[in-house]
Amino acid sequence: MLKLAIVQAPPVLLDRERTLQRAVEYIERAAGEGATLVVFPEAFVPGYPAWIWRLRPGSDWDLSERLHSQLLAQAVDLQRGDLRPLLDAARRHRVTLLCGIEERGGDLSRTTLYNTYVVIGPDGTLLNRHRKLMPTNPERMVWGFGDATGLNVVETPSGRIGTLICWESYMPLARYALYAQGIEIYVAPTYDSGDDWIESLRHIAREGGCWVIGSGNLLRGSDMLTQAVDLAGLYPDPEEWVNPGDSVVIAPGGKVIAGPLRNADGLLFAEIEVDKVGPARRTLDTAGHYARPDLFQLQVNRQPQSPVLFK
Repeated sequence: MLKLAIVQAPPVLLDRERTLQRAVEYIERAAGEGATLVVFPEAFVPGYPAWIWRLRPGSDWDLSERLHSQLLAQAVDLQRGDLRPLLDAARRHRVTLLCGIEERGGDLSRTTLYNTYVVIGPDGTLLNRHRKLMPTNPERMVWGFGDATGLNVVETPSGRIGTLICWESYMPLARYALYAQGIEIYVAPTYDSGDDWIESLRHIAREGGCWVIGSGNLLRGSDMLTQAVDLAGLYPDPEEWVNPGDSVVIAPGGKVIAGPLRNADGLLFAEIEVDKVGPARRTLDTAGHYARPDLFQLQVNRQPQSPVLFK
């Protein structure tokens, strides 16, 4: 039996250091309650750029530039060691840790941002870095496109874990790439919410015969009022629920066993049995006995994609 904790809490928006400090505090709380797997939402450090869904295209150029400049300055540079507080916390508390970050690319131009999700082992080792393959709609004005170098399922003490970010879970071939790697715990950090999203996750639990962990963003109007950039015009009501969270834990087969945690800040705990994955795939193993490789095959290009090759 494995105890996991989903952290559903707002970041300190556009403040990397204070958001990392908040994350470490939640990790300590989760570990203190016996969790050995701790999951944070999409783009938690230094926060999801929710303003993109309210800015007027082509009309809020100056505000967009100020926000992007601040986001770039507060993003996580892995090569610079900005993630060290999380690596240390994972090692100190012996937890497997998953967290979404705004990653600033540390090579080539050094000014492209990626919506990145990391898996950190209980020894403090970075096990995987997955960059979102396809930013959705206005997200494409913020993030570059990831490649398949991080489209991996990794072995951890908690089980075989893979991640897809938000609407990547609507990409059937991306899901299939994870199923084919023997995924046991499918983690879906997201800015989406609501019953339709939860039903999609339940479908994935049935289709993949795996545990599905939905980690939702939680934001109120007051969480969007930063000192760096004035967003009061976009978020005039500090009590508004900008995003309700809706974190959830779903068993293989589609039964919801914890959550959804809606309009609430806190930790969502659940106990899961990874051993239930095998029996769940007895009748339907989409990348095994239920596949038809004579008719259909998926090819995944895991080569790093770069506009420049230095020889």
